[in-house]
Amino acid sequence: MEYLLVLALVLGAIAVAALAGRGHQRKVLAAKEAELAPVRRLAAEDVTALGVELQELDLELAGQPLDAGANADYQRALDAYESAKAAADAMERPDDVRHVTEILEDGRYAIACVHARVAGEALPTRRPPCFFDPRHGLSVTDVPWTPTGGAQRDVPACALDAERVGAGADPDIRKVMVGSQRVPYWQGGPAYQPYARGYFGSFTTMDFMFMGLMFGAFGGFDAIGEIGEGLGEAVGGVGEGLGDMFDGFDF
Repeated sequence: MEYLLVLALVLGAIAVAALAGRGHQRKVLAAKEAELAPVRRLAAEDVTALGVELQELDLELAGQPLDAGANADYQRALDAYESAKAAADAMERPDDVRHVTEILEDGRYAIACVHARVAGEALPTRRPPCFFDPRHGLSVTDVPWTPTGGAQRDVPACALDAERVGAGADPDIRKVMVGSQRVPYWQGGPAYQPYARGYFGSFTTMDFMFMGLMFGAFGGFDAIGEIGEGLGEAVGGVGEGLGDMFDGFDF
């Protein structure tokens, strides 16, 4: 009889632990989805922006004969759009956005090459996208800029943002939602670092973005804290379940 009682208690403890573990797993999955959703939305917006640029390019080139080089670059831009759209749809974690923005960066460079070829100009130098908003396309120069609470540094800018900064005006900054606030993407936390790395990671001049100087370098501690909190809740749930099971027994 005592053996059966002990066996029942052990099986009950295992069941309680399993339920607590599943509850913690659901919480972790929900947290991951909450982290992924805004990054996925950001990627979709950037893909749509490239699609709009291609529509405008199509209207601009209507009726114009294109040489082999222009045709190849145009097709490269179209392929980049389709590939980026597929990559955005397949995203499963925030890190996956890096592949999306790598493709978008290449597509926008291809568009710049089409413009140059049609105008009879030399192909543009492969520069980083505009730092303030990568959707602005290829940067044309570097401008001195001081982020809030940071040190001045030279950042790549498109023609319009370079003009704004030179005139002492605010650049047109890409912003993301963090809670109820809109902040520059580089202040959105570590989840947005892969977004920037896809656009800028191949340019050594932008290494400062990925050395804890622009993104939340200590964001990892928040994640560790959430994991610890979840484990604490799971252990606490097991303890409470065991306590309930032993209530009424006098040892």
